[in-house]
Amino acid sequence: MATRAALCWRHVAVFAAALLAAAAVVVAGDPGKIGICHGRVGSNLPPPAAAAALLRQNGITKARLFLPDPAVLPAFAAAGIDLMVGVPNENLTFLSAAGPDGALRWLQSAVLAHAPADRVRYLAVGNEVLYNNQFYAPHLVPAMHNLHAALVSLGLGDKVKVSSAHASSVLASSYPPSAGAFDAASLDVLRPMLRFIADTGAPFMVNTYPFISYVNDPVNVQLGYALFGAGAPAVSDGALVYTNMFDATVDALAAALDREGFGAVPIAVTETGWPTAGHPAATPQNAAAYNAKIVERVARGAGTPRRPGVPVEVFLFDLYDEDGKPGAEFERHFGIFRADGSKAYNINFA
Repeated sequence: MATRAALCWRHVAVFAAALLAAAAVVVAGDPGKIGICHGRVGSNLPPPAAAAALLRQNGITKARLFLPDPAVLPAFAAAGIDLMVGVPNENLTFLSAAGPDGALRWLQSAVLAHAPADRVRYLAVGNEVLYNNQFYAPHLVPAMHNLHAALVSLGLGDKVKVSSAHASSVLASSYPPSAGAFDAASLDVLRPMLRFIADTGAPFMVNTYPFISYVNDPVNVQLGYALFGAGAPAVSDGALVYTNMFDATVDALAAALDREGFGAVPIAVTETGWPTAGHPAATPQNAAAYNAKIVERVARGAGTPRRPGVPVEVFLFDLYDEDGKPGAEFERHFGIFRADGSKAYNINFA
């Protein structure tokens, strides 16, 4: 996760044709179940088997791992956890140049040697490459192609979806949602990537944090709007009405996808959450309110104003606090559970 520029919204018209296109969207994973990210940048994290057991005890059967950790993969797979496995940015240059055969060797040694294929749902190739890792940008799409070709050679091309997680700042325009447009400087990478995920049935992955939008621009982003607050002033966008920033962010991405001709590509939120310390708005009460609303929306398959009836697959960040994370103090306090397995605040995942 990285700091994002604040997202704000104004009034413009939105067209009914975009709604019709969105209605055909099919989500690649199981959007009816919440997932949780398991970051590992901490000094006091429980062992992987304990983390996997904690997920199952709370009815959670999906997790995002940021790298193919050979200790975590078998523990989570043995517990029956479906996995989104991250391909680290630093591996992209090799995977880009190695061709399908080299990607196959990497896939077999780094992932499939530690977790059976039937537990792997996604490969998230790189994380926020277009936000702060431009060195890797030219290697992103070739690496995705090579990994997909490797999966096809194993008969897994339809089962394991290959995509890449982006920061919300991949949008140059997000205000209002119907004006959503991708950053022009990234289009040389994004357009072939969008063609690839459209052709292979993978989702567009995004990490989005209304908390950070509020922190960066509290004048224009009200706390209630970021928190799904019932009293937050609604934002009108033509015929559509937005009562929270989460919907507005997802729909700005949907509009950007429409603008590029890929309106049928589903959106998966691969990170979102609320911290419990490190800022006046980072409290256990606010974290409980935000994450509980996300869980409730996922459970009932809620769509968004632009894509009504189209569920959004979501992974909450984070399983535990990570005391080794760089950046602002709040970055180290997104944990939903404490190291002893108790909840940091009251939340029900049923």
